[in-house]
Amino acid sequence: MSDLLRAPAEIKYAEELDWLESVDDGPKPFSWRLSPKMVRLFILGSERSDGLDREIAQKWFGDRSLVERSVVTLASDRGLLLIGDPGTGKSWLAELLSAAICRSSTLVVQGTAGTTEDHIKYSWNVSMVIAKGQSRESMIPSPIMTAMETGAIGRFEELTRSTSDVQDALISILSEKYISVPELDSDGIVFAKPGFSVIATANSRDRGVNDLSSALKRRFNFVRIPVVTNRKSEAEIVRFRTEELLRRHRIELDVPPTLLDVLLQSFADLRASAAAAGSDDEKLESALSSAEQIGVLEDAILHSNFFGERELTARALASSLVGSLARREPEDLAILNKYLHGVVEPRSKDKGGAWPEFLEGGRDAIATLS
Repeated sequence: MSDLLRAPAEIKYAEELDWLESVDDGPKPFSWRLSPKMVRLFILGSERSDGLDREIAQKWFGDRSLVERSVVTLASDRGLLLIGDPGTGKSWLAELLSAAICRSSTLVVQGTAGTTEDHIKYSWNVSMVIAKGQSRESMIPSPIMTAMETGAIGRFEELTRSTSDVQDALISILSEKYISVPELDSDGIVFAKPGFSVIATANSRDRGVNDLSSALKRRFNFVRIPVVTNRKSEAEIVRFRTEELLRRHRIELDVPPTLLDVLLQSFADLRASAAAAGSDDEKLESALSSAEQIGVLEDAILHSNFFGERELTARALASSLVGSLARREPEDLAILNKYLHGVVEPRSKDKGGAWPEFLEGGRDAIATLS
């Protein structure tokens, strides 16, 4: 695992999944590797009342009911659609669910404007077709078809980014549970094995790009993932991801709690400002999600480690925040400048601490980009 840039969940947590499977005596749907209760425990972490001999760390931070509804959906014959703003952890939850249920989270189709029906069904190895003709051996199954053949979970990222033709092809897979291959004279139907299901994700901000048809919506259970606004939960998410980052880069650098508080408060302030804005021009283009907080902190940590004094500072944090969130010029820079003068400057005078240095770093970053 150490030689992988990013190991999938089933490899990263392989030892933990093996142990959970060895002590799991609960009923398992289909060919599931873990029972629904153990899937939930793997994702949300263990509690003392679970009576386990070891602690299982929490990996996804969100409402317990969302995970339970997701697990129940996958135990049925319906697909699961995780929908929410960018950066709310939809893909991470989908990966964890797939890893826990079937130990395979990499059967993924990425939805884009260029995604075709072949990407969710099958294509052909042209050289083999020329040499031997069309056969099962010369067919290249899509990740979805592979999931059907193995009774696993297939994932479809950014479903609403794909065109209506591609979405329509998914309807028959979800309803009929087979793919017809008319090019083959015999063995021309691939049937899904028990355990097959599809987890799709969609960004709520993509509404209107390629809206889902009513027929496709009926094949999915919708689970809406909200933006995390609870201060404690958000701090846990950022801390969890930051610790992973430090381990991956083998960086020994502390994140002072005061600077984490500054980051969390800044995003809370900017969200409140966006909610009160009268038009989109008065809002940052950023979704201000937990994922973007993590990105800001990651940027600041790496910059401090490589170009600073190997110590995270409020100035570096402010510079990273401005650099990460200022995507439109001059609109976003004007919004951030207004925030610094209207909110951070009075706070730095009243509270002191890390805020004066944060204010100075933010001003310098804006001046550099202006």
